[in-house]
Amino acid sequence: MNSELKPYTVAEVATLTGFSVQTVTRMSVREPGVLVIERKTTMRKRRYRSIRIPRSVYERVVREITL
Repeated sequence: MNSELKPYTVAEVATLTGFSVQTVTRMSVREPGVLVIERKTTMRKRRYRSIRIPRSVYERVVREITL
């Protein structure tokens, strides 16, 4: 995958913005275009989520926040 097109992880966005990982997760999960891959919670296993934020979505959200 080309590094220019590689989406950000939640930790990378948290570092770039100064927000906590939890805040970035809450803000990004419902954004259109964000990739969320998860396994649902069962009786014996907890939920796992992998979230990737495309650069275009990151740039759009940052623009909206800074206005």
